[in-house]
Amino acid sequence: MPRIRLRPYDESHVPLLFEAARESVAEVFPWLPWCHPNYEISEAQDWIHDQIRKFEARSEFHFAIESSDGAYLGGCGLGEIHALHRFANLGYWVRTSRAGRGVAPRAVALLAEWAFSHTDLVRLEIVAAVRNERSQRVAEKAGASREGVLFERIQLHGASHDAVVFSMTRDRPARASAVRPRS
Repeated sequence: MPRIRLRPYDESHVPLLFEAARESVAEVFPWLPWCHPNYEISEAQDWIHDQIRKFEARSEFHFAIESSDGAYLGGCGLGEIHALHRFANLGYWVRTSRAGRGVAPRAVALLAEWAFSHTDLVRLEIVAAVRNERSQRVAEKAGASREGVLFERIQLHGASHDAVVFSMTRDRPARASAVRPRS
């Protein structure tokens, strides 16, 4: 696994997010419709500004995934936070040129460790379309537990799709140390 770090988004990430999204449309768009063929830098700017506000309000927590030398590799975050039941959805994506190198499982494990040490969340869920096998492999490699399939759980491009749900809990977290970085 590569050495990576998670850093809250800031204004410096706008051009990096834009470039990575444009590079990754073919692989990411089927599963994350925000990453569409006509993605514009203004969308990256608006999204990052929104994430900065949400992070400060503690209503969502999104991070840039960076290599040890600061290169932008993708993003991960905690959204759809349910304060009463203390759980959130954990999402991730890695730019095409860095995919398949262990970045996503490492980022998931680091984010889970961060969530359980910096918030009162007790459960994290990863929800992946049944046909999104790469995302499911990431969840498994990060140590998340597969719980089952939920029918018509997610909407993609105007249609309902079944989704596989994985979880990590405060008592059964992923372990970043188990997803070891390469030297």
